[in-house]
Amino acid sequence: MIFNSNNLKELVSIYGPSGNEKKIREYIEEQIKDHVDELETDRLGNLIARKKGNGKKIMIAAHMDQIGLMVTDIDDKGFLRFTNIGGISPHTVLSQQVIFENDTVGVVSAEPIEDISKLKLSDMFIDIGVSSQEEAKQFVDIGDICVYRSNYGENNNVVFTKYLDDRVGCYIAIEAIRRIKNPKNDLYFVFTVQEEVGLRGAKTSTYKIDPDIGIAIDVTASGDTPKAKPFSVSLNKGTAIKVKDNSILTHPKLRQVMIDTAKENNIPYQLEVLEFGGTDSGAIHLTREGIPSGVISIPTRYIHSTIEMSSKNDIINSIKLLLKLLEKDINL
Repeated sequence: MIFNSNNLKELVSIYGPSGNEKKIREYIEEQIKDHVDELETDRLGNLIARKKGNGKKIMIAAHMDQIGLMVTDIDDKGFLRFTNIGGISPHTVLSQQVIFENDTVGVVSAEPIEDISKLKLSDMFIDIGVSSQEEAKQFVDIGDICVYRSNYGENNNVVFTKYLDDRVGCYIAIEAIRRIKNPKNDLYFVFTVQEEVGLRGAKTSTYKIDPDIGIAIDVTASGDTPKAKPFSVSLNKGTAIKVKDNSILTHPKLRQVMIDTAKENNIPYQLEVLEFGGTDSGAIHLTREGIPSGVISIPTRYIHSTIEMSSKNDIINSIKLLLKLLEKDINL
């Protein structure tokens, strides 16, 4: 299986913060429309793509939205105050470039502070290079959202770029859609909205679909950098099969099916016990009477930064595991 860099590069570059996913949804729709039997956008903005089959109804979820910064105030000199959309660390965003939907570029800076360890988002501002509130309002307004501005990079082993969370999950889902020709199961691929602000798109789309099984595709942390907290997930050691995070204890029988599938097909895998965070599976498994759910995770360094890093081999093995899993008769 060949790693398609161009598609991932395009996915991470398209504007689509939580609540403003229109552009990325339109891009994904264009990529998959000729490979699915049904395609719709629901009222919240989730893109739902169905590949019909006669087996179990399986929902595969990857979220489209990005973290970002929303303008809350513009002062008389044109500096923008902001709040976070999703998980933003002040130390990560400091001195970074950001870009708004209309291509206005800014730099995140902060007021002078004696103890940088106490830096808060409320101490910070965005400078778009203007000198008055009136001038600033020609480019941005209250409620506008900017996202990280950085370049895509890769070498033979890894990709490093903004917003692998979770455009790499979307990439894996798109690759699976293109490769599955005659599905055994009834497959609903959902590209969800507003995951970063509370798994919101997964809640509504799961209620609509009412699947037999749910599978989320998302990034997870790694424990392989110097002095990292002990965590048995590393880059380039295989796709990760989630055991738990703060939003879910994955269904034990489904998890075992995923492990057995990886073993049967010689797909390298790792078991993931994450002590924080969550994915769309957290909402999926609590819908209606409960949906047996699992997660295919992509080990990723520096999550929610401008240079998230994932292994190309791990991404490819995540695609392989998803494809083999969707081919199976899954009896729980």
